[in-house]
Amino acid sequence: MLQIIYSDEFLEHKTGRYHPEKPERLTAIVKALKAASFTEQIEWLSPTTKPGQMSWIEKVHTARYVNKLKEIASTGGGYLDGDTPVSPRSYDVALLAVSAWLDGVDAVLATENPAFVLARPPGHHAESDAGMGFCLFSNAAIASVYALEKPGINRVAILDWDVHHGNGTQAIVETHPQIAYCSLHQYPAYPGTGKASEKGFHNNVLNLPIPPGSDITEYQPLWENKIIPFLANFQPDLLIVSAGYDANADDPLASMNLQPEDYGLFTEYCLGLTRNILFGLEGGYDLPTLSASVIATIEPCLS
Repeated sequence: MLQIIYSDEFLEHKTGRYHPEKPERLTAIVKALKAASFTEQIEWLSPTTKPGQMSWIEKVHTARYVNKLKEIASTGGGYLDGDTPVSPRSYDVALLAVSAWLDGVDAVLATENPAFVLARPPGHHAESDAGMGFCLFSNAAIASVYALEKPGINRVAILDWDVHHGNGTQAIVETHPQIAYCSLHQYPAYPGTGKASEKGFHNNVLNLPIPPGSDITEYQPLWENKIIPFLANFQPDLLIVSAGYDANADDPLASMNLQPEDYGLFTEYCLGLTRNILFGLEGGYDLPTLSASVIATIEPCLS
């Protein structure tokens, strides 16, 4: 069985009719998963608000930013930047998304098997004092800090295979010796960060910029020669995957040429390192390939 943490409440973060990060991303994935051949092997969990949840958020985000986000939502909505809308329910939904990621950590550690957080808004662009790039709270960073307080968890690695560099995640965790961050991303592309020269404060960051137009033949050697050795050397007790699917050839916001089945190969590489894997949704904006890619990610976890 694989546990998926999901709530229809995540649909209440309204971004506007033409925004690519829209509620239909989740409904398309849910529909595909319920029609998948392995649907009986999925356990659907609803996220629960944790006592002291705000303390985990404020380990990562400034109180000033959290209050700003809350105020924008409570006064009818607005924008954090040109790409990042906040609707009246967005603050509450973003809190629930954080809860889902924390529940995902608990699920993985309880079962010693992978879990998938199917939530929005995404998080890897959100910095400690600012939301940006569709992202409100830095979900993966918050989850990693939370996990380190769990018994037996001494090191957490975050693997970000979204097509865009997770500037927020890196900025938050690169000073933390117990957290490693690895990102493979199109470069140049938004947000312009993620150069190979960025190594973190403890040699705990690996950035792999990849030129536009690349496909699996460019990705595979990076996995085998860079990513797997980096993660294996770090020896994480938990692997968190910022699972973005916008490197697909059909995605409208990037220029890569991956196919959905390639994410199944990525997952197999991860499973070769550990089964303690938390996948959490980031980007991916072409609904058919997004859904197919999530299915390709989950399928190897069930064997």
